[in-house]
Amino acid sequence: MPHYFSEDNNTLKSNPLEVAFRVNDTDLKFQTDYGVFSKSGLDRGTRVLFDYLEVLDNEQSVLDLGCGYGVIGIYIAKSHQLSVDMVDVNKRALELSEKNSILNKVDTNVYMSDGFSNVEKKFDLIITNPPIRAGKKVYYKFFSDSVNYLNEGGRFYVVINKKHGAMSAIKYLESIYESVEILGKKKGFHVLLCKND
Repeated sequence: MPHYFSEDNNTLKSNPLEVAFRVNDTDLKFQTDYGVFSKSGLDRGTRVLFDYLEVLDNEQSVLDLGCGYGVIGIYIAKSHQLSVDMVDVNKRALELSEKNSILNKVDTNVYMSDGFSNVEKKFDLIITNPPIRAGKKVYYKFFSDSVNYLNEGGRFYVVINKKHGAMSAIKYLESIYESVEILGKKKGFHVLLCKND
């Protein structure tokens, strides 16, 4: 059966919905649909992530890993006037991300990739709200592969809920990165910043 982190979501019925919300001082609007994560609006984890996310002036290349219908990447593209790469395995999510990029008048590069499988360059900043329902094997591969796709001095942001294994995720990330910092915790969600100094 298809779920939000699978390729075959176009077999699901379609009932497009438009949602709008404000993040910090940025107004955003999105078209969502069945078969994508958090189709009814901004999920709590991403909202908490936005409370702690900082895009530095020298960070010019950004990847939204597991982009869904595009919330994180489009927010960064719009609020920081950057071109953002956005990848997902879900075809419907990718179609929506492309539509939503146009809707929000931002510059994005949206493409199909199962994790980093089709990613061909390195980034200053990689951000993920990982696909928890896809299972630890899938999102731990996001974690382990991310270090190979960061430029020197690059940073990797993760938001994960305590009840979904935040503490074990931190331990795993500490085996990959020299520095794993808990930037903040709200409503069970932990925002993690990983980097190699």
